[in-house]
Amino acid sequence: MKLGIVGLPNAGKSTVFNALARARVEVKKHPFTTIEPNVGMAAVPDERLDRLAAIFQPEKTVPAMVKFVDVAGLVEGASRGQGLGNQFLAALRETDALVHVVACFRAEDIAHVLGEIDPARDVRVIRQELILADLEVCERALQKLKKGRRVLTGEEEERVGLLAAAAEALASGASLGGTEAESRLAAAAPELNLLTLKPVIYAANIGEEDLGEQAERAAAPVRQAAGRDAEVVVLCGRLEEEVGSLPQADQPLFRQEMGLGSSGLELLLAAAVRALDLVTFFTKEGVEVRAWHIRRGAPAEAAAGMIHSDMARGFIKAEVVPFADLDRDGSPAAARSRGVLRFEGRDYPVAEGDVIRFHFQ
Repeated sequence: MKLGIVGLPNAGKSTVFNALARARVEVKKHPFTTIEPNVGMAAVPDERLDRLAAIFQPEKTVPAMVKFVDVAGLVEGASRGQGLGNQFLAALRETDALVHVVACFRAEDIAHVLGEIDPARDVRVIRQELILADLEVCERALQKLKKGRRVLTGEEEERVGLLAAAAEALASGASLGGTEAESRLAAAAPELNLLTLKPVIYAANIGEEDLGEQAERAAAPVRQAAGRDAEVVVLCGRLEEEVGSLPQADQPLFRQEMGLGSSGLELLLAAAVRALDLVTFFTKEGVEVRAWHIRRGAPAEAAAGMIHSDMARGFIKAEVVPFADLDRDGSPAAARSRGVLRFEGRDYPVAEGDVIRFHFQ
């Protein structure tokens, strides 16, 4: 996964980035501290890896990884070059999903760029800037296709129709995600990497004073503005950053004492997995056991290609056992004797928790 972190200046984006990626980027109390995109990696926690390590005794275990890209805060008019403008939108277009950090905290020493704290308004402002940025991209693509008034092929005519419909929807203030033409547009013009086709996970960044029973009240405006089916994660970015700076062994006690509950990283990653409709599968290849993410329903051949292109080209079969069965039986041999380890072909849709060994030539 590659997740882009967006939001207004001073919403706590870089603080959340530090917490998620265990980074140490500079955080100041004035806008536009982030000049260049910050990029960091984080391991996706998964207790199943520990159990697989106990079964296979590998030299190393490798968790699934997620890349975070933190860009400068967007302001109203960013799509037209205001603030640091749309120079950072290209970095967001290369991501799989967006994490929209919304300020739900009040801090006298941190000024909000739009005056008063209003999470619902902030959600709408960023959404509108992404819509306008996509509108510009669609209009530019249309102009390029129509340039010279040459005769268009049937495929180009279809592309013009899709782009024109997309531009019309965007001009009316609508996002493209969730529309009837979403999959057709993504397939016909994948190189455009339209922002409003990407899933959005909202991070309601609450203050320390709202932890516990007040958390949902503080985040309620974000849930309302984001929409009924949106993924909304409630966290306290400042405390999550503080937790991330502690030794791993000390973190659970600190979380308990501060009333933080589940890790913000784990909550955000779980939300991203749901939003992108991913499944996790595991492999034992050579000296390592590794976790991977892949789109739900993707074939075994594609999963093999994630490990090495030669595995996909020379695919013979996949030796598959569900994690739950392997966990219960304790070894591939025991799972095989019980009939739960099976062989699948290249078109087999990889399922959540599959432990796979690929055979190839």
